[in-house]
Amino acid sequence: MGLVRSVCLLVTFLYIVISVHGQATARPGAGSGTRVGFYSTTCPTAETIVRNAVTAGFNSNPRIAPGILRMHFHDCFVLGCDGSILISGANTEQTARSNVNLRGFDVIENAKTQLEAACPGVVSCADILALAARDSVVLTRGISWQVPTGRRDGRVSLASNANNLPGAGDSVAVQQQKFSAVRLSTRELVVLVGGHTIGQAGCGAFRNRLYNSTTGPADPTIDPTLLAQLQTQCPQNGDASVRVDLDTGSGTTFDTSYYNNLSRGRGVLQSDQVLWSDPATRPIVQQLMSPRSTFNAEFARAMVRMSNIGVLTGANGEIRRVCSAIN
Repeated sequence: MGLVRSVCLLVTFLYIVISVHGQATARPGAGSGTRVGFYSTTCPTAETIVRNAVTAGFNSNPRIAPGILRMHFHDCFVLGCDGSILISGANTEQTARSNVNLRGFDVIENAKTQLEAACPGVVSCADILALAARDSVVLTRGISWQVPTGRRDGRVSLASNANNLPGAGDSVAVQQQKFSAVRLSTRELVVLVGGHTIGQAGCGAFRNRLYNSTTGPADPTIDPTLLAQLQTQCPQNGDASVRVDLDTGSGTTFDTSYYNNLSRGRGVLQSDQVLWSDPATRPIVQQLMSPRSTFNAEFARAMVRMSNIGVLTGANGEIRRVCSAIN
């Protein structure tokens, strides 16, 4: 009995340590405490308000759809899905190199303003972002899904915590390591990166693939027609911030053409094209581009999994009054 009691005390101690210090790490575990319909009694119009705000933003500028989806990814991969990406100011996550081109913050803040008027202090910014990501996919003709809610907002946002986000030059092995760190599988990696079907990237993210350099010629894996097109869009000494569709020919529609492009050497980012060249991921790409593709359903499931990474619930975190600042 004494041994059992000692083990129980040790487990309790470790749980407390992990709970208290979880924000200093990636908080990779799947969330507990979120559920579909969390606001059904406390703010029954919450999802409608968010959907209308995203629709208004999309009608004004359709490119906010991939921006919000990417923002949600970047939020969840740093300290978990706690809305920390939304906090503005010096040295916050927004200032990290990987995040400087994110867009859609004004849409999230607009939704928050309306929600505070309807249900003060109830709906978290982290939940607004998760809902808005789903609505962004729907607006680009993708699948809808039920989003579990009940997240609370984090109080920590540091640029240094965003240094390990997936990058445009990552190999499959590096991408696997980064996804595994938040308990997402290789298949979920390939499925979630399929969100690039509506994505864009600045020329600076892939220009090293387009031109001869001291280390060799232009990347020979790029389809010659695409190479010529990208060289026109991204001159060697041109503006690195000019944005290019990652799914050439179908950049505004959420579909499987992104995977078909990879099979033809038409991946824009190095990290995308290696999904085809690497034997660990190529069979998954082939399945997702097939006529019997289950991409949409798998994407929805993977998004629910990702959106529960390291969430704060219960008494943890806070409900921000404005999304850009802690209370």
